[in-house]
Amino acid sequence: MGEEVRIWYDKEGDYLEVLFDRKAGHFRETENDAVMEKVDSHGNILGFSVLKVSALSDQSPLSFSLKRRSA
Repeated sequence: MGEEVRIWYDKEGDYLEVLFDRKAGHFRETENDAVMEKVDSHGNILGFSVLKVSALSDQSPLSFSLKRRSA
């Protein structure tokens, strides 16, 4: 059986969150102002969030990269 990915969307807040791992971490900025990536203390990607999802509908397609911290 594969690993669980948790997806949460708050329609009222227009906020999407995707978590690959439920560990302690913090959010940091990405190249896209609407997207934040969640990382642990070692820079491993734990997930990401997207603010104002509905406002991004004019961006076709919405594309962003998540980057691990350099070793």
